[in-house]
Amino acid sequence: MASIFESPELIGAFIGEVEEQLQLLENNVVELEKNGGTAEVVQELFRAAHTLKGSSATMGFEKMKTLTHEMENVLDKIRNGLLEISRPVIDVLFECLDCLNMLKEDFVSDSNNVKTEITPVITKLKEISSENETNNQNSDSDKAENLETGRREQPIFVLDEKQQEQINQALGIGQNVLVCEVEILEDSQMKSVRACLIMNFLNEWGTVINMVPNVMEIPIDSDVGKVAFLVVTQMSADELRQKVQNDLMDIKEVRVFPYFIQNSISQTKDGETGVRDKDNSSGVKTATEEKRVVHTVRIDVDRLERMMDLVGELVIEQIRIAQVANNLYNQYPSDETVDDLIGISNRVSILINELQEGIMKTRMIPVQQLFSRFPRMVRDLSVSLNKEVNLVLEGGETEIDRTIMEEMSDPLIHLIRNAIDHGIENPEIRKKLGKPEQGTLRVTALPEDSNVIITVEDDGAGIDPQEIKQSAIKKRIVTEQEANNMTEQQLINLIFQTGFSTSQKVSDVSGRGVGMDIVKTHIEKLNGIIDVETCAGSGTKFIIKLPIKLPLTLAILKGLLVKISNETYALPMNNVVEIVRKPKNEIESINGQAVAVIRDRAIPLIWLHDYFGIPRGNERKNTLIVLLGIAEKRFGLVVDELIGNQEIVVTNLGSYIGKVEGISGATILGDRSVACILDVVGIAKIVNSRKVSRIDVEYSKQ
Repeated sequence: MASIFESPELIGAFIGEVEEQLQLLENNVVELEKNGGTAEVVQELFRAAHTLKGSSATMGFEKMKTLTHEMENVLDKIRNGLLEISRPVIDVLFECLDCLNMLKEDFVSDSNNVKTEITPVITKLKEISSENETNNQNSDSDKAENLETGRREQPIFVLDEKQQEQINQALGIGQNVLVCEVEILEDSQMKSVRACLIMNFLNEWGTVINMVPNVMEIPIDSDVGKVAFLVVTQMSADELRQKVQNDLMDIKEVRVFPYFIQNSISQTKDGETGVRDKDNSSGVKTATEEKRVVHTVRIDVDRLERMMDLVGELVIEQIRIAQVANNLYNQYPSDETVDDLIGISNRVSILINELQEGIMKTRMIPVQQLFSRFPRMVRDLSVSLNKEVNLVLEGGETEIDRTIMEEMSDPLIHLIRNAIDHGIENPEIRKKLGKPEQGTLRVTALPEDSNVIITVEDDGAGIDPQEIKQSAIKKRIVTEQEANNMTEQQLINLIFQTGFSTSQKVSDVSGRGVGMDIVKTHIEKLNGIIDVETCAGSGTKFIIKLPIKLPLTLAILKGLLVKISNETYALPMNNVVEIVRKPKNEIESINGQAVAVIRDRAIPLIWLHDYFGIPRGNERKNTLIVLLGIAEKRFGLVVDELIGNQEIVVTNLGSYIGKVEGISGATILGDRSVACILDVVGIAKIVNSRKVSRIDVEYSKQ
């Protein structure tokens, strides 16, 4: 058993469960502080703590088990109305959660060397728990009722002669023969394994004579709901029940009562037994309930990535097959075998696309997993700043790609921290302004076609364009003349410039002049756009538009193949706006920057020949321009030839090449040649470095 618990797979599953339960505990403690101890919230807290205790006990993580046990005692008193919810209680619970997080980090670093000290937190939990101590034992009438219930509802055990003899001997020497019925939580993972762990636990405190069902024989993926064990032990029914409740995880309910011999069934030599109608009906109910259970499996993301890589290899080979089939068709247009080959190639292509879509869907997760990180952060930050903030989260069920969620965590955290620090005023100021003393911070996520719109909105002070203007001039981000020619919206957008900050002091929250530019860069890397709406005195709203799926992270994308001189390059199709040809005389030069007017808009042009050191070759009568877009930005890429569009598989350049500005990766084409994939975001930075935005303005004035 020890070797199983030391396996990387089991340790990974344990860490995943710990993180999940800690997040659940954290959010519910925030809810407990906010709205008081509703029965549902307290029960959810108790269940999570109990699950965490049992899980850590199973893995031999004694410090976490001990700490969660003390936390469970406090929650049990809250649940039973013996402990009043107060700020000191909430603070101790949060301190306990912080300690549990540190224990988890220690376990991840070195499970054999957990350094975090738990004694100070345990002392505080015991002090809280000792308040309003009362006797919580069952009355004699309750015990009698439990005995009578056990007599009526005792499960039928099929006993052979040896097992009956064991029971008789145990009773003869004064041992107890008990029925221990354990109901496993519906959302517990690997219930059959959990049932085996319960059996092993009971064998430590006695001897399991029989069980219904036999957990040693049921399939490992069986959805076991309730298991009854017949146990010979020195312990009383109450002692065994408390032991199971306190030391095991994922337990919904435990009933322990004396075994009544008259309800047993003897097994015949043929192994046949009589079964009551009651048990038949119970079995039908269990089967019906089993159909309603939604089964989930924890899968390592690396496995999904590996599957996606294999699909990428399939795409490469399918492109080659399609090219071979087309070549054969050109040579033998009337050959039926060639027609069959083309048909098979098309069918395989459809199946590969379906496989790709299926794997992409497995990467989609609810944005609630991201939102769940915010309540505790908002609570702690508002307390440290002496502000009252009501966090409203909406649209948590909206699904986005896992990579997008991971990349958006830091930008959203920064926006939220800025809103609390710079936006929402102190209660005294809000009261003077006629606002509610408690500010509102609203974070929403809503799907829109193939995109998701995430907004972060506060009802605070808003952004003052004139304050932005003065700060930008002072920090030499713009000159005074440039600032005077800007609109209010252009001034507000200066907050996204590197090094910009209006804060007069540096704190742990903000004021270092970093952040908003990184937020924008992160979002643009995800092919997204961020906009800001603000009204002085009323609040600020950041609007982020992102693709729900992120093809570049999924290894396969639609690409436009172009030639620059004799070199083939690929452009992501989701960045291609249109393709135009412009006569040479329609290409203007403004302050050294080539510009073409496309759809009444001055578009800066860039020749990658110059950037990559490729000869331009002979000038042509018409210039071939691929108009590219990132959010609202537009620029033109001059190419020599269009090859066509096709699915391409993204391959990293590798550490031996490193990062090349303007190149995001490479792909292997159907003819086994290699083409570089252009990084549209990187190219946009090249354009920006030439102050194209200023040229646009100058050109539009002419």
